[in-house]
Amino acid sequence: MTEQPNTPAVSVVRPGEGETVLLGSTRMRILEDGSTTGHRLGIAESVLAPHTPGPPQHRHAQHDEGFYILSGTVRFTVGEEVHDVTAGTLLVVPPGAPHTFANVADEPAVMLSTFTPDPYVQYFRELRDLHADGGTVARDAQLRLMDRYATTPATTPTAAHAGRGTDADASADTSDTSDASDASDRRPS
Repeated sequence: MTEQPNTPAVSVVRPGEGETVLLGSTRMRILEDGSTTGHRLGIAESVLAPHTPGPPQHRHAQHDEGFYILSGTVRFTVGEEVHDVTAGTLLVVPPGAPHTFANVADEPAVMLSTFTPDPYVQYFRELRDLHADGGTVARDAQLRLMDRYATTPATTPTAAHAGRGTDADASADTSDTSDASDASDRRPS
């Protein structure tokens, strides 16, 4: 069979392939950055180390986020609701919904995340680069990065449900795999 001249290329990412982005104690593997999907979809696999607090609650204005748990248990806090979800569970967060996640368990957790559309994948690359020197990042620099990707800190004080105290306390967390609202005393862990 002959390939048609306008047939799009198919992406195959095998185990161990893909771009690895280290964000503190979380290892993210970018499986699709949108270059194959016309920028309609981004996909990443994240391994959350045990007791990874994750980001403070935040909202996205321009993309949906999906989380499919492959192994372990991940605690999602969506507004005031807390969901401890295990392998085989899918959680979809539409634009505007405040959310965060954490691994409060003693075992690693692995989740597959989707971003529709895909530009948010670049956020993680820039977040890694922002913390590249291992030092602290000023809060205004962190907020500018979030703003470029239409993401804002949630104002609800529900980060305690993710095992971290208040949103202000969460700013000291450094294992961000999604967003962070206060990085003035943070670096990736």
